[in-house]
Amino acid sequence: MLGPIAWRTPPLHYGPWELVTSLITEGLVERGVEVTLFATLDSITKATLDGVAPSGYEESELDGRIWEALHVSHALARSGEFDLVHNHLDWLPLAFSEHSGAPMVTTIHGFSGPAILPAYRRARSAFVSISDSDRSPDLDYLGTVHHGIDLAGLPARLEPAEDLVLFGRIHPDKGTDLAIEIARRAGRRLVMCGIVQDRAYFEELIEPRIDGDRVVYLGSVGPEERAAVLGAGLALLHPIRFAEPFGLSVVEAMACGTPVIAYRKGSMPEVVDEGVTGYLVADVDEAVAAVERAGRLDRAACARRARERFSRDRMVDDYLAIYRKIVG
Repeated sequence: MLGPIAWRTPPLHYGPWELVTSLITEGLVERGVEVTLFATLDSITKATLDGVAPSGYEESELDGRIWEALHVSHALARSGEFDLVHNHLDWLPLAFSEHSGAPMVTTIHGFSGPAILPAYRRARSAFVSISDSDRSPDLDYLGTVHHGIDLAGLPARLEPAEDLVLFGRIHPDKGTDLAIEIARRAGRRLVMCGIVQDRAYFEELIEPRIDGDRVVYLGSVGPEERAAVLGAGLALLHPIRFAEPFGLSVVEAMACGTPVIAYRKGSMPEVVDEGVTGYLVADVDEAVAAVERAGRLDRAACARRARERFSRDRMVDDYLAIYRKIVG
């Protein structure tokens, strides 16, 4: 399992690629599959851990360019010892996939831009998309596997709630400013969590509107606090400005019984069951109108649907089927 090394696996707070890598790894180990996880050396796993980076480069002084190259080189040097290499590290391992001693499958967690496509087109790897919407017409795919989540850490909370919630990195793509406006016009308090990824955007458009009363910012929170915040929301706001490949916080909120109000972009039509786990909208006006409707949805039905569709075990089953296609 060739994991990313921006953060520890599993991450302490932020790190969606590391989180998914961890969930797949631990699920495979529980089923008796022998797995070696290549990740940061401070990672926690029941698999065999190997790697070279002492910690995540986003959490330390490490140069990510250097340590990712060392990480990939180390893993591929050992690749002949395995039946399969499952790559979660984007394009860099693909550039050296000819040197892999075992078949490679790559989960494409999202394209950073068209400039990286040559590495994919030339690679000796099978590809898995995380949503049907996030597929390039230039590539062939072995399948789509929607992410699964740790349901045990996300208990359903069925009591009525009042606040709106925003969960994700503070960045224009995520529509943080739009969420603040939606909450203001809906007359609801907004609780926000996430790392600040665009400092200028935060300081100019977001920070001046955080008053600790109607707009509350909790920073980047860990798994335990994450479940508490998501479960306490009347609805999760997800007014994205880009075609998001998946959206872990969306399914995590729904699993807690909190419906989602999301812009109709990217994977959201695949992820949100409209009228059951939330509503899809086009703009601020539609989002404001959806707030009261979301509050009337059956939270138990919302949680049940999300838990049926997005469990870790379902994700692991899907990947095992993919592995058998390659190795078999």
